[in-house]
Amino acid sequence: MLTAMILPNKKIDSNKPESLSGHYLYVAVPGIRDYMGYGGHGLLVFDMDHGHKFVKRIETRGLHPDKKPSNVKGIAVSIQLNSIYISTIESLQRIDLSTGKIIWEKMIDGGCDRMSISPDGKTMYLPSFESKIWNVVDCKTGDIIKKIPGFKHAHNTIYGLSGEHVYLDDIGSPWLKIADTKTHTVTSQVGPFGNFIRPFTINGKETHAFVTVDSLLGFEVGDLKTGKKLNRVLVEGWGIGPVRRHGTPSHGIGLTPDEKEIWLCDGFNMRLHVFSAVEPYQQLTTIPLQDLPGWITFSLDGKYAYPSSGEVIDVKTRKVLTTLTDEFNNSVGSEKMVEIDFENGKAVRANDQFGLGRMMQ
Repeated sequence: MLTAMILPNKKIDSNKPESLSGHYLYVAVPGIRDYMGYGGHGLLVFDMDHGHKFVKRIETRGLHPDKKPSNVKGIAVSIQLNSIYISTIESLQRIDLSTGKIIWEKMIDGGCDRMSISPDGKTMYLPSFESKIWNVVDCKTGDIIKKIPGFKHAHNTIYGLSGEHVYLDDIGSPWLKIADTKTHTVTSQVGPFGNFIRPFTINGKETHAFVTVDSLLGFEVGDLKTGKKLNRVLVEGWGIGPVRRHGTPSHGIGLTPDEKEIWLCDGFNMRLHVFSAVEPYQQLTTIPLQDLPGWITFSLDGKYAYPSSGEVIDVKTRKVLTTLTDEFNNSVGSEKMVEIDFENGKAVRANDQFGLGRMMQ
């Protein structure tokens, strides 16, 4: 059995959020469909500096019409507004990071999917729930600034680190759309890729996209500047079979922050496959997991990898250090998690739910 490495404990009063200092992992649940067996309902906080020990559970809303907890679809942070946002199929919540209190919950016409927030913390691109529009949202008020039409099944969203472009993944299309954030209009596209696009990631300079697509155990590469597909990379040595969730072999891909490696989810074989992030994208190793992975992200410093199956993996050694467990010692799994760093009770940094490359120079 895996156990967390126990380090000298910091004094943390979960009733006094202002006491937080250090690095914390915020995990929204139910973050695997609406399954309550992966950590229940709420926003779970783990201390990354002390073996990813459970700190507290923050009460959230986000309910189906029958009052049961709804599927969490996305998570994002505005450091500038000291807020964390959770989208579910039906609604969008804004939660204060200092108090843990819900500032507002907005029911969104057409539902919600996986959103992304601008680097200045003011604007959110919020897809409808696998429907025809993206909503541009004011992060302070939750008001919709603009609706961007023209999609089949809006799904995943990445706001580029430059703040100039947003990358829009329609899972009913082989094209990755690019929106200009000054006009909030789609101005270009990348592809066509080999099939409909599923999770994807981009590098810090916003020159390349690494894309998973339906029916592929592997990934494809697109040029964000020219709009052309550049490469198709297959996982070698592993077969393809039925997948319990998401319906596609590879659902989840991330770049390490230093952009040296690509980590790819394999749902059928319950593994992560690690590749070099430069051509010819050499396959380096594979890592077994305890459950089907549907997502992968990394800590800001690139030290830890977080698959949605609940493991905490040391990126350098590839070793599973521990697994996330809640206050009841139940295993926690979620496809929606972010790191937030605090200094003297103030949130000062946060990453994105996508495993984004962060080399901007």
